[in-house]
Amino acid sequence: MDAKARNCLLQHREALEKDIKTSYIMDHMISDGFLTISEEEKVRNEPTQQQRAAMLIKMILKKDNDSYVSFYNALLHEGYKDLAALLHDGIPVVSSSSGKDSVSGITSYVRTVLCEGGVPQRPVVFVTRKKLVNAIQQKLSKLKGEPGWVTIHGMAGCGKSVLAAEAVRDHSLLEGCFPGGVHWVSVGKQDKSGLLMKLQNLCTRLDQDESFSQRLPLNIEEAKDRLRILMLRKHPRSLLILDDVWDSWVLKAFDSQCQILLTTRDKSVTDSVMGPKYVVPVESSLGKEKGLEILSLFVNMKKADLPEQAHSIIKECKGSPLVVSLIGALLRDFPNRWEYYLKQLQNKQFKRIRKSSSYDYEALDEAMSISVEMLREDIKDYYTDLSILQKDVKVPTKVLCILWDMETEEVEDILQEFVNKSLLFCDRNGKSFRYYLHDLQVDFLTEKNCSQLQDLHKKIITQFQRYHQPHTLSPDQEDCMYWYNFLAYHMASAKMHKELCALMFSLDWIKAKTELVGPAHLIHEFVEYRHILDEKDCAVSENFQEFLSLNGHLLGRQPFPNIVQLGLCEPETSEVYQQAKLQAKQEVDNGMLYLEWINKKNITNLSRLVVRPHTDAVYHACFSEDGQRIASCGADKTLQVFKAETGEKLLEIKAHEDEVLCCAFSTDDRFIATCSVDKKVKIWNSMTGELVHTYDEHSEQVNCCHFTNSSHHLLLATGSSDCFLKLWDLNQKECRNTMFGHTNSVNHCRFSPDDKLLASCSADGTLKLWDATSANERKSINVKQFFLNLEDPQEDMEVIVKCCSWSADGARIMVAAKNKIFLWNTDSRSKVADCRGHLSWVHGVMFSPDGSSFLTSSDDQTIRLWETKKVCKNSAVMLKQEVDVVFQENEVMVLAVDHIRRLQLINGRTGQIDYLTEAQVSCCCLSPHLQYIAFGDENGAIEVWNWQLDKCIFLRGHQETVKDFRLLKNSRLLSWSFDGTVKVWNIITGNKEKDFVCHQGTVLSCDISHDATKFSSTSADKTAKIWSFDLLLPLHELRGHNGCVRCSAFSVDSTLLATGDDNGEIRIWNVSNGELLHLCAPLSEEGAATHGGWVTDLCFSPDGKMLISAGGYIKWWNVVTGESSQTFYTNGTNLKKIHVSPDFKTYVTVDNLGILYILQTLE
Repeated sequence: MDAKARNCLLQHREALEKDIKTSYIMDHMISDGFLTISEEEKVRNEPTQQQRAAMLIKMILKKDNDSYVSFYNALLHEGYKDLAALLHDGIPVVSSSSGKDSVSGITSYVRTVLCEGGVPQRPVVFVTRKKLVNAIQQKLSKLKGEPGWVTIHGMAGCGKSVLAAEAVRDHSLLEGCFPGGVHWVSVGKQDKSGLLMKLQNLCTRLDQDESFSQRLPLNIEEAKDRLRILMLRKHPRSLLILDDVWDSWVLKAFDSQCQILLTTRDKSVTDSVMGPKYVVPVESSLGKEKGLEILSLFVNMKKADLPEQAHSIIKECKGSPLVVSLIGALLRDFPNRWEYYLKQLQNKQFKRIRKSSSYDYEALDEAMSISVEMLREDIKDYYTDLSILQKDVKVPTKVLCILWDMETEEVEDILQEFVNKSLLFCDRNGKSFRYYLHDLQVDFLTEKNCSQLQDLHKKIITQFQRYHQPHTLSPDQEDCMYWYNFLAYHMASAKMHKELCALMFSLDWIKAKTELVGPAHLIHEFVEYRHILDEKDCAVSENFQEFLSLNGHLLGRQPFPNIVQLGLCEPETSEVYQQAKLQAKQEVDNGMLYLEWINKKNITNLSRLVVRPHTDAVYHACFSEDGQRIASCGADKTLQVFKAETGEKLLEIKAHEDEVLCCAFSTDDRFIATCSVDKKVKIWNSMTGELVHTYDEHSEQVNCCHFTNSSHHLLLATGSSDCFLKLWDLNQKECRNTMFGHTNSVNHCRFSPDDKLLASCSADGTLKLWDATSANERKSINVKQFFLNLEDPQEDMEVIVKCCSWSADGARIMVAAKNKIFLWNTDSRSKVADCRGHLSWVHGVMFSPDGSSFLTSSDDQTIRLWETKKVCKNSAVMLKQEVDVVFQENEVMVLAVDHIRRLQLINGRTGQIDYLTEAQVSCCCLSPHLQYIAFGDENGAIEVWNWQLDKCIFLRGHQETVKDFRLLKNSRLLSWSFDGTVKVWNIITGNKEKDFVCHQGTVLSCDISHDATKFSSTSADKTAKIWSFDLLLPLHELRGHNGCVRCSAFSVDSTLLATGDDNGEIRIWNVSNGELLHLCAPLSEEGAATHGGWVTDLCFSPDGKMLISAGGYIKWWNVVTGESSQTFYTNGTNLKKIHVSPDFKTYVTVDNLGILYILQTLE
């Protein structure tokens, strides 16, 4: 240290030791890098304040010139201006070429200039925001020595002052642009006398040798003139920094033809002054990483070691620099209070989060309150109205036009005043403006105006009702999305229970809202406001929630289904059904087509929720340990996390480079593991979505992963196509154990509830149980054997056991194979139940933590939640899809075979069943007067059975399996087969009368014209043909389809033929000349066929104006326009046949879940 500086410090040592408080001064010196933590500790250990000061000065005397400057600056900053003045003469003379300081990268020249100008030191904990600092420096350099203004503006506590000080902490900027120095004035909220005092102090600082005047200016005008002369003559090319300017009249007093940098919450303050103006807006958030960095510096921990609450604090305050710094400073003194300060934030207890030494307001709420008080009296109430806004919600101008009953321009003017004062933020997207509050402002407003909130919510509802009807909102209205998302919230907050029930129990509202935003948000509202909705009628509330939960996968799709038709499929006691029926009857009078499912009471719904979170097959889904969340993954390479009760999305992560095959929550719910075709296993933070670990030891794709059930020693098991299972310890980088014994891919693994056993399923058809400690095999169950015994006779059939799940007590294990789900008792190995609901392969099954429900995931892009009790009690009969139907007057008689091979006759109206015999059939047929039953088998034979006389005739002649047949008049039968032929038989004698060789490939279908002179045939060779019974060559060959032609149908007058193919396309032809007349089923908006896959059956109405088709679902078409009139979604899919009554009013089909549908048009 220079002798001059040292002597000055020794000379005034006594005065310094008597007056200074060391703690805040040491903070500044530590942040500058001139005092160490251990030195600070040494000072703090001294018993009295004076001894602590003496110890600090003793240390400074042993240090260098820079330490003296840092001490001097700290005194200025902490308000010891008289003591700093004593040390001023001793400030060492430093040249501008001094080397940069190794800690902060700031030269001694910079330190001296800023110290003399009263620029605040860096905060004790400082994290740079380079982008913003550079932006301020660029704007300052644009002034080029000429008078002008650079404004830094942003909301309270966003770090404006720190950024202003940091921008001038730059050697080249000061030397090149402001060689005359920098002068900092903390302005704040002032009256005229306060402002005069600020100006007098500034003039005194600028004229220390009193060369211009011996006395202080007496008024603001005189002070303004004095300031202008001093800046022009004594301090040319210097920068004046005005911190925290509130009013434009205050700014005018400093308008003295100099270069000014100012910080403010109100960017309009410079409107009253002249000259070049530049603005730097400051975001209210530091960003997550910067926020965590600040906390880690305060508590002296690594960022990675910060507790979970640190992430929550940043999230809760949206990374506000002020809040993060305040809480960081508090945590430095009380390191165990993470949870406490997080709760204060969550409970909006801002007064508990008190000031740090460097902030001008007592607590956070005071900083925000002052901003609001500064508003004009005539607009304060409008700001109070914003208390009803929710966090993270951008509100269109139109909503506030309705709330305040004003024109758009008037509203925008008021809101712009709030934006200028950093009390509101504006997102300008093209022409539309959307406004939003920072989370802290929302919290502040709701706490401040808590007694008025109910009335404020009531006000917005009342205003909404003046302008809109809920279900008539149009998607092209600017405010439409806001009302769909928040109308129910405002009603509930206003305690308008009657209005809320009327809204939520309205099928019109549900239709309008789901069409626009999907069903998950509505289900969330039914859960959120259940306590209110149940007051009116809990059964009605359940009806609507169940309707949305079970149809969610349909309501989220395009084209949007007819919600009235979906409602008609609900139980007749349901409020949804009753509203749908009422609407349907009104629309039927206007020519609309609706269908009643008349035998639906025989169907029990086993699922509780159906969601569709992925854009491709879902390979796995699992519950969190608390049962609140579900994680899922699939072919779209993503990991999705959503709420278990409502299906609302919480996280979406692009998890791997290839398909993600499995995911699993850890027992403490902190982690989610994923594994993929890319051979990697990854561990993620379940709340934030951050990647924690990556493991890469399997040599093939990794198919499954599962954590142990105990969290004190967390292990992860993985299974791969390399036939191995591996065990991983999260604290180690390498695999702990490898298990081998499967002879094919390991598809799934699960620890038993006590972690002693690990179950694994494989493509080798077995389920194996392993000892988790020794890695030895304990038991093996051959699941393939069960399938062979059950229904599929072929010995070489491949049965891949996809997955398994233990029940909580370890007594049962659930297994999925093909599209079936089995429940086994682990001791007796007996099957308890099975259930069907998915339309394709089931990839994953899992019990909820309490065992009351389980979820399944499938190729059909859906995840289903099932109720275990319902499934275990369910003994529904599942029919095969090969059925025949006879319509007699008001009777509907259905001939069908069930899953245990019983042939039965079902009365469609009464549900009465007559069991006839056991049979292994590929197709069956019933004669019009119920006298004959015919069925074909896999060997190509047809059996015709007079079941009343118990007589049989066998028709043998086909070389391959009989595809199907029709009973004709005059005791004739038409059959077609995989061998490409169509044959006509006499069923009295059993003789073959005609043999048509129709196609090269399989004959997929035939239809007979109503005049019985012609028949059609369709084939896998992409053609259809029209034949005469009298000729062995076709009349017409119909070409143009791009897929297998799977079905055909003649119109009643035999002039038209419709054909349908595997691409969902339907073509209508002229029978007499073979010309194409119309195309139905054009592609939908999403690029997938509107038919949902193959068209498998067709039928014309008697007048030839309508056509019905079956496939993924049932559709009715207008033959003339080619447009769809109605769609009926079955629970399953892949309908093979649709049977239609002669009057075109009753329809019968069976889906691939074995459910029988008897539908009738609503009159």
